[in-house]
Amino acid sequence: MQVQVNPGDGIEGKETLELWASEYLNEQLARFRQDITGVEVQLKDENSGKSGPADKRCLLEARVTGHDPLVAEHRAENQDMAIRGAAQKLIKVLDSKLGKLDRREHRDRETIRKTGSELAE
Repeated sequence: MQVQVNPGDGIEGKETLELWASEYLNEQLARFRQDITGVEVQLKDENSGKSGPADKRCLLEARVTGHDPLVAEHRAENQDMAIRGAAQKLIKVLDSKLGKLDRREHRDRETIRKTGSELAE
């Protein structure tokens, strides 16, 4: 899954941030890997240089195969917490959307459950 980070004004450490965000989001969204082609991360410092509560905003946009992108947003006091919060919200959105598709379309999904014959091996 490709992760693209777009830091806005006031966001520091672009290269380190891109590496961390890519690893973190790939780990957090691993169970949706077969449905998501990419995630775009948009970070912005709402107060541009001034500190304050919830002045960092993270918008995550997940590109889901065959569907419109799904979006989640979170504001926090630093960029790490903003990304983590947005990721948790995106997981809830993906669970809801993809869970409904699974029930309606009976899509083939990978499973961790073993059948009786696989357990005997």
